[in-house]
Parts: sequence; C-alpha cells; structure tokens
Amino acid sequence: MFALYTVTTARGAIPNSSRMLSSHTSTTLPHIQQVMDLHLQCLVLVILIGCIECSPADHNHPNGPRSYEYCVLGAGPAGLQMGYFLSKAKRDYVILERNSGPGSFFHKYPRHRKLISINKIYTGSQNREFNMRHDWNSLLSDRADLLLKRVSRDFFPSADTIPVYLSMFEKELGLRVRYGVDIGRIRAVMSPGGRSYVLTDQHESDYNCSVLLVATGLWDPHRVEFIGSELVEDYESMSTDPEDYKDQTVLILGKGNAAFETAQNISGRTKLVHMLSASAVRLAWQTHYVGDLRAVNNEVIDTYQLKSLDGLLEGSVEELIITKLKEQGKKRSGAKKKGNLHVTVDEHQKKTNNTAANLSDNFALRTPYDRVIACLGFRFNFSIFDRSARPLKSKNAKGRLPKLTAWYEAEKAPGLFVLGTATHSRDYRVSAGGFIHGFRYTVRAVHRVLEQRYHGTLWPSTKMQTTQLLSGILKRINEASGPYQMFAVLGDIVLLRGSHYEYLEEFTLQALPQLSSLSGHEVSHQGLIVLVFQYGKTKKDYLGTGRANTDWASGWVSNFLHPVLYYYDKLPTVEEMNRRPNGWPLPRPKLIHHIVEDFVTDWTGPISHIQPLRSFLDHCLQTDLRAFYAESCFRSSLTHRKPPLFCQQGYLKGQGVARNSQWPSVHHQDRAATAEQDALGADPAYPNFLAQTGASIASGLKLDS
Repeated sequence: MFALYTVTTARGAIPNSSRMLSSHTSTTLPHIQQVMDLHLQCLVLVILIGCIECSPADHNHPNGPRSYEYCVLGAGPAGLQMGYFLSKAKRDYVILERNSGPGSFFHKYPRHRKLISINKIYTGSQNREFNMRHDWNSLLSDRADLLLKRVSRDFFPSADTIPVYLSMFEKELGLRVRYGVDIGRIRAVMSPGGRSYVLTDQHESDYNCSVLLVATGLWDPHRVEFIGSELVEDYESMSTDPEDYKDQTVLILGKGNAAFETAQNISGRTKLVHMLSASAVRLAWQTHYVGDLRAVNNEVIDTYQLKSLDGLLEGSVEELIITKLKEQGKKRSGAKKKGNLHVTVDEHQKKTNNTAANLSDNFALRTPYDRVIACLGFRFNFSIFDRSARPLKSKNAKGRLPKLTAWYEAEKAPGLFVLGTATHSRDYRVSAGGFIHGFRYTVRAVHRVLEQRYHGTLWPSTKMQTTQLLSGILKRINEASGPYQMFAVLGDIVLLRGSHYEYLEEFTLQALPQLSSLSGHEVSHQGLIVLVFQYGKTKKDYLGTGRANTDWASGWVSNFLHPVLYYYDKLPTVEEMNRRPNGWPLPRPKLIHHIVEDFVTDWTGPISHIQPLRSFLDHCLQTDLRAFYAESCFRSSLTHRKPPLFCQQGYLKGQGVARNSQWPSVHHQDRAATAEQDALGADPAYPNFLAQTGASIASGLKLDS
C-alpha cells in the first residue's frame, strides 16, 4: 500500500509541475533544472521502494516470514554438517541455535576439558578418505584444509578446540545460522500441502518447516531419584579444582568416561575414590565400542587393582539410601572429622555377595563420604515437543534416546529426522553413531534420503564395467572411512547389472529392504553385493597369544575389524531383516565372504586377500573376472559359450576378429551360430561372441564353461 500511495502521489505531482512551468515562462533556466532534478530524485525513490515491496521476502529479515523447507535445530557438529550438505545442494534451510556460537556444549563438557576423540594427523598417507579414518573430530566437506588440525595438533585435543573449529567451518562455508533462537515448543500441523512443523522461540516467534532436522545432541543430565539423592552433587555443577577435594573421601556414581575422567582428575588429592554402578567396567579396547572406558581415563583401575585405597563397586544406584549425619567436632587437636554422608542400600534389596548391598560389618560402603558425585550421562530433551510431534522413546539406553527408523526418521513423526549424538539409539553400544567420527556419515546418509524423497535425486552411484568390480571393491576396502567407522551400520551396495554394476556408498544397512524407495535404484534379477566392516563375535583374550587370525581360509573367525561381503540374489524383506541372527548386521545371504583380518589394515595381499575375494566374486557372477591375453580370449571364445568378461568387454569388442572380416569360409556359419545360440537361450545382455569369431555352436566343441 505504501508503494502504491507513493506512486499515485508522484503521478499527480509531475503533471502539475509541468503545467506550472508552462504558465510561468519567466522562470529562469537554473530554477527549471533544480525542479527537474528534484522530480527525478523522487522518481528514483519511487522505483526503489516499489522494488523492495515486490521482491521476495528475505528469510533473515526480522519482519519477513519465517518459512523454510528445512529447519535444522542446533548448531553443533551434526547441525553444521547437515547445513553443509543442504547448502551444497542449494536447498532452502536455516540452522537455529539458542546460544551465541556453534558447539556451545563443548564450552562446558567434558568438565575436565580433554576429549577422548583422537586427532591423528600423521598417517603416512596423502589420501584424504583414508586419513578421515583416523581423524575423529573433523567434519566432511569439499575443502581439504577444513580440518581440526588447523586448530590443534594434539592427539587428544582440548574441548575448547571444537567451538573454534566449528566457528571456522561455519564462516568459511557461509552456512545460514541464526543464533540466539531458543526453541521452547515444537508442534506438528497438517495443511493441504502435507505435514509440517512449527517451532516457537522465546519471543513467541514461529518458524514453519516442511522438514525438521533435530541436532540438539544430549545435554539434559540423566538423573536417578533415590532416598537422599538431593545430597548428591552433579557432574555439570561440581568443582573441577582438585584442591577442593584435598584429603576427602568421594563416592562417584557411574563408571563411564565422565565418571572416570572425574576420578582421575581428583584422585591425586583425595583420601580415596570409590565408584559405583550397576554394571562392571567395560573397557573400550575389549568391547571395540568407543563409548566404553578409554585408556586415557582409566588410571583409577590401576590404583584399585594395586590396592591403593581407590575401588570399584557394583550395585544399583536406584537402591541407594544416603543420609546426612550430624557434624561432629574434632576428637583431638589436629584430627580431621570424618565425612558426614552415610550410604546404605534398600533393606529389601540385600545381596549376599561382596557387593555394595552386603549389609555386614564388611559392608563395602561403610566408610562415610565427604562427597557423592553423580556422573550418569545425558539424555535427549523430549520436553520441547508437544504431543503432536514428540518422538517415541527407544528401549536402548534406558529410554534416554528417541526411537528412530533405520534412516533416522522419528517413528510416528514423519518428516522429523534426528541427527548427531541422539541417533545413537540405532547403534547403541555397537558402533560410533554417537560420536563425530560416526554421525558425520549418518548425517550424509540422511541428506541422501531427503534428496531422493523430496527432490527426486537418486542416491549417488558410480557405474563401472563389471571387469573393474574387484579393483573397485579393493579400493573401498582400503580407503573408505564411512563403513570403516560406522562398522555394522553403514555399508556399500553393489547392484549387479550384467556387463556393468552400480556402486552406492554408505547405505544404512538396516534399511536394506527399503533400498529402492530410499535410494531410487532398483535391484536387478542378478542381485546385489553388500560390503560391511565387522568385528569378530568370538570372545578371546584380547591381549593373549592367538588373538588374531592370519589364515585366509578361515577369515570368518577373524577377531579384529575386517571386511565382509554378503551376496543376495534378491532384496531381503523386512521380515527377514527382523529375523536375522543375533549380532548379525544383515539377514543370512545366499553367499558370504569374510576377508581375513590384517594387522596393518592393508587388504592388498595377493594370496590372503585378493585371490579369495576374486574367487568369491566369480562365484557370485558365474563368470571369470581375471584379465587375459588376446590369445587366451580367442581360445576361450572358441570353447566357451560365455568367455570371461575381460574378453567380452575388451578383446571381442572390436579388438579381435571383426564381424565383417572377409573370410568366405565362415560367412555361412555366422547365421547358423546366431540361430543356434538363440535356440539355446544365449544371454541377451552379452553380444554374439561366437559369431564375431566365426565359430559355430554346431562345430562339436564343448561350449559350457
């Protein structure tokens, strides 16, 4: 209305000025020029205002509409990683962050500031993909220099480096982030265009999103209620100054990395540190799970096992009773008073073994404590979702994480995807999905699902001749970082097409039955091969002799991480996926091949690795993948109905005897060979190789390979 009013006024003003000039012929020339300049300026102003009013609204303009195709909630590592992929695809998106900068979680956590994610810079390789296997903190991008090593070269970097790196990542890639937007409510709405989500911030401003990508991480402390739990200090508020624990007795609830990190930081000043949780300590080097106790935090195990006052106990935290005793004065000059927190267990949950619940004069927790600290981890924040949009809770991790489909979409909440640490419900205690070096790949997988579902963009694939299948698989086995880090969760898919194949990288294995709908690629009658990395399932002495296997003929008993190939002649069903054997990432295939583990993770041994793999592929494809000289191809074409693929796609395609060769003695055989081949059901996917060489099926030669 403002632009229309201005234009009307201007149109009325200009003619009046013209009549005025014509009726006052005595007006001086400078005065005329001044009036014309004034009107010209008004006209320019009118045009500019009209352009502003008619131009599309800027999403970042304070008064503009806040509607987006994609809303990413959280500017942590997962949110920025998705922002990169959306930006690269030129999608309409915004990243909403409640704090003033990215990665705010790392400003406080871990409390003692050392990360447990390695930053291995020196690998002896210049291959970017291979190096990402050992860089656990950097995000994926096309920029070879946009890595954490620009910020820190420490093997275990300080937590302070992550916000610095994320800020660099955001700014150099020009990602669209809105800071200071604290979303307090998320609801789903239905419209003629389908289901969408409305996010309301602290100022009651709404953001409308066709697709919601939640990357808020886990920052809500997990609390356990029991009698006296109000006397417990929390990990997020405890003092990190070791001097504050001088000569004190401390009980730590929990045995994860946060608990051991805390114990390690204060044990040099305390009288003793005891640690309590329901389960025994799980060591990452034994379980192969990066979330279990890492060696960098396990010094208290030494002081416990070597009987230096510290100790580890098993008992249910929920069954504890903590009472505060009356403070007692000093018994004698210089004597320190005992702690005043007395810990017992529920009388109805007594045990009889040497555990925290044995209420006898040998009761392990009979010593009063000065402090009790809870280090029980974090949970997903479900409170910001109203009933229409709230994800269900997963059974994994005691309900602390959302329940997701195999492609990370919240169950019962279509269009709402979860990214980052909270996706760990899909691979809890199995793989690395709860950590940067794992979820950077699952974020990419989610983006590929979004591209196919909402934009019709096929899952990226590489189309190659089948003769190159062996070298293509070997390259991925020895370089790929996604399947290597997300073992048993992400895998490569080889779609067999006869003379060629299509290679899809890092597909979510549990979603294999939905491959066609999620990727846009169909499976042919020739089947598919799935490449997965797996650890062995046999429990062994992890540091004892005989812990490794070097015999290629028994690769299936490999203990360490190794490649496994599954061949299916058709796509597995959802029911088959649900009924897969315990511990298997996929249903039983028609054929399976374990490539034997390798001490230096270099699967290029001609005898141990390449030859067995080629034999497996030959069996799957019912052909010979070896390379041949021209003479061998010629002989094979005379004696086999289907010569090796190398010969079919090379020697016999214009490099052998030409079809139009002037050989009178074989002209009459061309038609006969073609007719007899057709009668015997020759594969139409391949050319008429026998006719090319002038050979006849009726010649009496053995034709079956």
